[in-house]
This record gives sequence, structure tokens and C-alpha cells, in this order.
Amino acid sequence: MRLAPPPPHRAALAVHAAFLVHLAALAGLVIFEATRGERLARRLALLGADASGRQALVGDVTLFAVLLLTVAATAVIAACAYLTWLVRARRASVPGVRGSGGVLAGWLVPGLNLIVPPLLVDRMWRETRGRLPAARRRRWLALLAAWWLAWLGALASVGAGFAARGGVTGVGLVQLAVFSLAALLCTATIRQIARTRPAGPRPGRFAPYAEAGHDARVISLPPLGGPVLQPQSAGDQPSG
Repeated sequence: MRLAPPPPHRAALAVHAAFLVHLAALAGLVIFEATRGERLARRLALLGADASGRQALVGDVTLFAVLLLTVAATAVIAACAYLTWLVRARRASVPGVRGSGGVLAGWLVPGLNLIVPPLLVDRMWRETRGRLPAARRRRWLALLAAWWLAWLGALASVGAGFAARGGVTGVGLVQLAVFSLAALLCTATIRQIARTRPAGPRPGRFAPYAEAGHDARVISLPPLGGPVLQPQSAGDQPSG
């Protein structure tokens, strides 16, 4: 017997936790920008060869560096957690799928990662849901489109904020709000897929596995196990 892939519930919880930690780090950077960012940017622009002036900025610069590195690190962790969930959910929804290259390429290849990711998520939803009423399909597509547009808007807001440069990075409440909306909609798509049942029966903790053949038959086991194929005896062979 072969163990069936575990449901990706823990991976989904890890994504939710990673999103919360990243948003908390981003909120810390936004608070720094609102309280010290503009002053720090102005003092850095006026800083010359005065050693005492540089010494006075050590505290603010150190805090800014720690916050910026925390935001970057939590963003990488959140991305890894989401990709891990996506790969595991794909394997759980379609038995026999092992490769993850297509999923990773869709997210990491420049250009493709602007179009392919929502298509991958939609394909997974269709594989787990099967045929459903058109109204439910439209609601899902609306949620999927809202999530992806919010994510693209979050990326665009970072570029716009950096171009405006109201502080050191230009990150403010607008960026925090858009990223929070994108994270909320992303977790909603994860919940929609997590509520579905994997395609095909998967009884108990084990998936059936055996070499198929004419000399095998299925017998029943208690609910904790899946069906097992046993060779038929000579007396059980069909006559004729």
C-alpha cells in the first residue's frame, strides 16, 4: 500500500501566519516612515563630512535597516509558504501529480508571473470542484480576479510610493492597505480550495496501490485502511 499525500491544511495555516507576520513587519515600517522617515531623509540629504552629524543618525539608520530587512525576510517567507501550499494542494487534488516545475515557473519567470498564477489557481479549483452551477463559477472568478488585481495594485503602489519618496522608501498607509487587501483575498481563495474534496475517492489514510491484473480482486478492510488487492486462488478463477 502507498500512503496518500496529506491534506495541505497545515501548509494553508502556514500561509496565513506568514501573511500576518509580513503585514505586521510592513506596518512597523509604515509607522517608522510616518514618524521619522521624512526627517531622516532630509538629514541624510544634508549630511556632509560632519562626524557628529553622522553619529546622531546611527540610531534611526539602524532601526530603519532592521525594519527593512524584516519586511524583506517576511516577504520571502510568505512567498515560500504560499508556493509550498500551492504545490501540496495540487498534489492532493490530482493524485499522481509529482512535478512542481510548472507551478514554480508560473510564479518566478518574469512576464509569465503577471498572467499565469491566477490561471494555475483556477485550474486547481476546477480540478477539485468538477462541474458546478454557473453562478458559483462566476463568484469564484470574481474573487480570483479581485485577488489578482489587488496584488498587481500592491506592486504598483510600491513603485509609485518609491517614485514619490515622501520619506526614505515612500511606503505609507496606501501600500499597507493594498497589501492587506491582497493578503485577505488570497487567503479567501485558499479557503475556497481547502473546502473542496480531492478529485477521486481516497478512503481513510491509505490510497489503494497494487499491480493491476486479471488475477486480483478487491476485499474490504476497516475504515482506517483502503482496499487491498489479493491474488485469486485457482478455484476462484471465472469459468469459461
